[in-house]
Amino acid sequence: MKDEDEELGLEIEEEEEPQGKAGNWLVTYADMVTLLLAFFVLLFSLSTIDQTEFTDSFTAIKKALTGEGAEIATSRITSREASTLVEQIELRRSIEQAQRKVYQEVRYLQSTKGLEGVVSAKLDKGKITLRLPSEVLFASGSAQLQPRGKEVVARLKSFFIKHADQTINIKGYTDDVPPGPGSRFRDNWELSAMRAVNVLRFLVSLGISPNRMTATGLADLEPLFPNNTPQNRSKNRRVEFVLERIVS
Repeated sequence: MKDEDEELGLEIEEEEEPQGKAGNWLVTYADMVTLLLAFFVLLFSLSTIDQTEFTDSFTAIKKALTGEGAEIATSRITSREASTLVEQIELRRSIEQAQRKVYQEVRYLQSTKGLEGVVSAKLDKGKITLRLPSEVLFASGSAQLQPRGKEVVARLKSFFIKHADQTINIKGYTDDVPPGPGSRFRDNWELSAMRAVNVLRFLVSLGISPNRMTATGLADLEPLFPNNTPQNRSKNRRVEFVLERIVS
């Protein structure tokens, strides 16, 4: 059969064996080389004096790094503006790295001060939020700190004093049930605000500088869960300490 095919002038191609996994690294290497080439081409384009190319390139970088700049820039970006933007990006990055270290101390604080299961914490874009249930701090419908509440807040004192480079925004939250008849508070806005203010005043009495703190009442805004069950409403009633690094 082979002789017949040769006589007819037909060429029979043999299938090549698939390349083994040992060659997969070449794909990754080629991608890396391509990215490096694109990077150096970008640097070269920025080094030229063409203002239009410079503006277009830096707008793309700003959009990629900050998520902003969706709209096309209508004015040219100067070298000074570009330098300022890079400084802002680097500053934000260094702040977020520093806040991660502070957040690790919060996790340690929870386990050593008996606050685990009472004080929850989260880190989001450089902001550290400490959250306490209102039931721990206040009686139902009241804005006066209970002894148990004062004890828990006092355990945060040393942490707040140690990190004097953090501002503290104290936020009070309620559920969507308005104060009952005979309450001294007209609505949940007033109740949540007074709770935040009283926590601030107690921290001032412990030696925390009032210049670092603010108090905000947010009523039933920003609920953690839908206000459709008693359990969910209980979780929504809370006080939060939002820590942000002071930039000097």
